[in-house]
Amino acid sequence: MTKVDETHDPQLTSWVDSANGHPDFPVQNLPLGVFSVGRAEPRVGVAIGDMILDLKAVSAAGLLDEHWKLALSLSTLNAWFTHGPAEARELRAKLSALLSDERYRSSVEPHLVRAANAEMHLPCTIADYTDFYVGIHHATNVGKQFRPDNPLLPNYKYVPIGYHGRASSVRVSGEPVVRPKGQRKAPEADAPEYGPSRRLDYELELGIFIGRGNSLGEPIPIGEASEHIAGYCLLNDWSARDLQAWEYQPLGPFLAKNFLTSVSPWVVTMEALAPFRA
Repeated sequence: MTKVDETHDPQLTSWVDSANGHPDFPVQNLPLGVFSVGRAEPRVGVAIGDMILDLKAVSAAGLLDEHWKLALSLSTLNAWFTHGPAEARELRAKLSALLSDERYRSSVEPHLVRAANAEMHLPCTIADYTDFYVGIHHATNVGKQFRPDNPLLPNYKYVPIGYHGRASSVRVSGEPVVRPKGQRKAPEADAPEYGPSRRLDYELELGIFIGRGNSLGEPIPIGEASEHIAGYCLLNDWSARDLQAWEYQPLGPFLAKNFLTSVSPWVVTMEALAPFRA
């Protein structure tokens, strides 16, 4: 279990002036992401106020553990996520010190980039993802669209209800939404027609990045599940409701749900949320 420590102190300030009082990226947050400037290759960074700290450059300058150098020099966070929660806590503590202690300013400040000048990318390569119903009210409301008289199926309270989405359709927030085309059938129509969706919808959801995984056929005990969570993000689950109503039985969530999933570029770590979990 992640514990509250000095990095969460609400009185802690940063020598990066814009971080102090920042609504999203104060020194107590320090989310990780992948950014680029101009034609440069994407690299790992951490948000601090209106700036981004280039972790590849900071690591190359010898300011971080040598053991982290390879994972933090890549263009995705996949390798870093496998380092696990203990090293994530160590990195957070080191970054907190580098960005709050004036003694480090002269060494660290040259590696700051204005966020306004950066382009954000997907934080990691998405190999697979699963969408779950995690709230009974959500499951009931969705069920009412298709089964008004029996919205909540009896298995909901016993097994996870979810589906695999199309990993290749995950995009970082801000990329254009392309309205999908497909079959839709009005209740009074004899046959479906093909065309662009007329009932485009989205749902705000919580995205969870899995770090250390498990071998095929070896389940993770529920008591150890949190040790495999690398961080969280905001997620928009897009849906074409008219296509979904027609294809849902027997295909389930299929073409109406796999054309786009938008995720925020910053990964908020388990450690950053410790005060809210305590």
